[in-house]
Amino acid sequence: MIVGLGLDVVEVARVAQALARHGERFLSRCFLPGELTRPHDPEHVAGLFAAKEAAFKALGTGWGEGVGWHDVVEERDAEGKPNLTFHGPAQMRAQILGAHRAHVSISHQRAVAVAVVVLET
Repeated sequence: MIVGLGLDVVEVARVAQALARHGERFLSRCFLPGELTRPHDPEHVAGLFAAKEAAFKALGTGWGEGVGWHDVVEERDAEGKPNLTFHGPAQMRAQILGAHRAHVSISHQRAVAVAVVVLET
């Protein structure tokens, strides 16, 4: 059963601006060191940013309500498929929802990146 659904769209140009202005500070605020395989690629970063935002929406919390950027971690399996793991407050919220699986799909092109997260029991 689906217990959470989140969708987010990110403008790649806004991420490129954040990278240009804030660089490593922006990246370290939003991501853990192992999450970014291409940290200077705005499309890649925008896709992962969208995945985290979509996860916050699926959890029903937003990022300002106790769940932080480092509480949702994106990892890739051997085939390159993205997976999300929840830690701390995000993990507690997933447990409250009864979510045992998190599915994520990420896509991007020059202008936008989009991600969808589905939480299921």
